Order: sequence, then C-alpha cells, then structure tokens
Amino acid sequence: MTDIVDALTQALSGGAVITGEDLAQRNNQGVIPKALLRPNSTDEVIKIMQICHENNQKVVPQGGLTGLVNGADTRADEIAISLERMNKIEEIDVASRTMTVQAGVPLQTVQEAAERDGLIFPLDLGARGTATIGGNVSTNAGGNRVIRYGMMREQILGMEVVLANGTLITSMNKIIKNNTGYDLKHLFIGAEGTLGIVTRLVLRVRPAPVSQELAFIAVNSFQEVIAFLNYVDRSLGGTLSAFEVLWQDFYKLVTTAPAEGKPPLGQEYNYYILLESLGGDIEADSKRFITTLGQALEDGMITDAVIAQSQSDREAMWAIRDDVLQLGQNYPIFTFDISVSLDKMESYVSELKQTLAQRWPEHTCMIFGHLGDGNLHIIVGVGDGTEAAKHAVEEVVYQGLVNRGGSVSAEHGIGLQKKSYLSWSRSEPELEVMSLIKKALDPKGILNSGKVLSDS
Repeated sequence: MTDIVDALTQALSGGAVITGEDLAQRNNQGVIPKALLRPNSTDEVIKIMQICHENNQKVVPQGGLTGLVNGADTRADEIAISLERMNKIEEIDVASRTMTVQAGVPLQTVQEAAERDGLIFPLDLGARGTATIGGNVSTNAGGNRVIRYGMMREQILGMEVVLANGTLITSMNKIIKNNTGYDLKHLFIGAEGTLGIVTRLVLRVRPAPVSQELAFIAVNSFQEVIAFLNYVDRSLGGTLSAFEVLWQDFYKLVTTAPAEGKPPLGQEYNYYILLESLGGDIEADSKRFITTLGQALEDGMITDAVIAQSQSDREAMWAIRDDVLQLGQNYPIFTFDISVSLDKMESYVSELKQTLAQRWPEHTCMIFGHLGDGNLHIIVGVGDGTEAAKHAVEEVVYQGLVNRGGSVSAEHGIGLQKKSYLSWSRSEPELEVMSLIKKALDPKGILNSGKVLSDS
C-alpha cells in the first residue's frame, strides 16, 4: 500500500479501507483506484478529506453507481469514497413532515420508511433499490413525478457537507422558509461531488395519497398531447402526478414479444400517454378522473383510453413504460436524456429524425419520457458501437437543442460523458462562474477531478 493509504487505514475504523483483490472483485467502473474508503460517520469523512487535502490526493465520491455519464469513474491514482456504511434513517418527524437521513441510504429504503408512517417521499426512479440519496443529491435526480413534486432539489430542507479541505458545513434545517442569506445547500445539489461530500440530509416528506388513478391514452398528433396535458393539469384539481409519453415505435417495442407487456391499446396510434393522478379521496378522485377522460374523448382531444381497474393493472401499465431492457434489441444503441421546452419539442424531434434518416437510413430512434416536465429519453440504434459512431450521433442529437434553449442533460448530470457539450447548454459567463465556485471551494481540484468542468 502507498503511504497515504496506510495513513487512511490508521485513521479510520476497521473495514473502512478496501484495496487489492478485494477491491478488484467489487469494482465495476473500469480502472481500479488506489483504494475504496467506506467511512461510517461524518467524522471519518472529515478525517479522509483532511488527509487527502494535505497530500493533494484526488478523491472520487461514489453513490450507488447507477449514473449514466461516467460521473463516478476512477483513475488508478485516485481514491474512491463510498458512504454505503452511512445508511441510517436517523429520524422521521411526522409533525414537521421531515426525515433526517445519512447520505448512503438507498432511495427505496427512504420511500418505504415514509410509507410506514403514512407519508410519501415522492422522488422515484427505476434504480430506486440501488441509487443512494447522496447520489440523488449529486445529480439532482428527477424521475417520474417531477411534474407535481419537482426535482430532488425541491425535496431537501437541510444538509451537512464536508468540503475538500475537511471543513464541515452543517445546516440541518427543518423549515421551508429560511431567507437568511445564501442558501448554500443549492451549491452542492447537482454538483456531482465536485464541490463537497454530502453526508447527512433533512428531507421533505408529504402526506401519502390515498387514491391512485392510472390510464393509458392514445392520441395521433403532438398538438393533442400538449392540449391534453394542459386540460388534465387544470381538470384534475392539482392531483396530476405523472404525464409520461411514449412515441409509437417505443410503444410497439415494449408491447410486442419477446417483451412481456401486453398492449392495453392498439399499436396504430402515434403517441401514448401514461397518466397518473394521486389524491386524497378515493371516490371523488376516481369520479373526477373518469369524468375528465370522458370529456376529453367526447371533445375529440384524445382518441382512445383504458383506465386501470386494479393494482395489478397499474403495475402492468407502469411496467410497459419501464421496460427499457427491450431497447437492447436494437443494439448497438446510444442513450440520451435531454430537455427541451414543450413549444419546441415537436420541431426538435422532427428535425432529429430527419437528420438521422439522412445520415443513417437503417437507424432506429426510440423516444419516450417525462414529457410533462420537458424531459425526453432518446435511444438511437446506429453504427458499430464505436466511440466515433457515438460522437457522430451525439452531434446530431445535441445540435438541435442549441437554438431551442434545450439542455444536453435533463437528469443524469454531465460527468465525463457530456463535458465537451456543456457549453452547448450553458453560456460562457455561466461557465466562468462555475469555475470560480469550484476554485473557491476546492482550490487544489481534488474532488471528482475533471468531471463536469476541466479543472485538471
């Protein structure tokens, strides 16, 4: 072991440092780092950062390793740090509707703990069983219910974070209104571990809904999709919680064998909407939901609809939306997670498909996503899977966002994968301010070096 690994081993509790063959067996990020550190307390995180800062040792924070932009990749000269042993729920305060947690607790554990007390932690995504709360903070995770509850940023009231030099910032605030100067927690939300290591959080939880209405809806024009979104957002009285849209190609893929999903509606329509409403009155909410869809059908706003009649129906409908494994049928594929405003979305998709067809006549392009908040998942099957092919497709997918004010990353961050395209979504003055913040909080550039910004 190196001198710094020896120093860290002596400073930390037993089992905190993993090296050698033990690390090789659990590493799935390609290059094996010098060591993986697993602190069991904030005090140990402070010790780690003090030692690493004094020795100019670069550190890569890692969560559940479910990210898609290589934001937790390590180099051989770096040390990885995981808060997997800091995985406790410290308090659930039902009166204040808050939950105090350590950053290593998995998202699903937080969700289940809230449910046991009649509450809901509304952030939800497919990797819920593995993704950690700290990782969700690091990427400002979104998921399925952003249209109603917002991104991860909106679920955080208080935060404890360790800076690059070991300084501890503690603001475990439980109140929603707190206008006492700069709200420092927002610096670290979405920063991908480049500014500090989040160790503990006060999360905002809400009263659990008692009703869940779900339907698959078919429409044939994008204008109808937008009109229907505005209509249901108004008509459902604030209970709209998900508005997922599947383009026809993707719907066919996930409702045709070998996919297990059975099509709740025919496959001939251009767009399919998965609509969810969560409310507080089972009978009244069901009546409102049915009346809303009935009126939309009568007015010609939608073409067809099927409403879930049981929990098994609801699970089957969501399973169709979430069956992304079927995309492997189009291998090699390149996945994208972008945002564009709804008024520019149709022209963006049209231009994208036209350009892809011109350059690669045999391509596939599957589109689905959380359209209610402007987020689309685009999966392009083309080429030979090489880096050159990937770069060519990236240029096509991202180019159309530039003049539409779109974002090259809606949910997963920048990491290494999208770093060269960050300037396509952020202005030069914005990038300069980001660099100033990075230099102020991490002047030695030891935290997740080279991710997001080119600091090394």
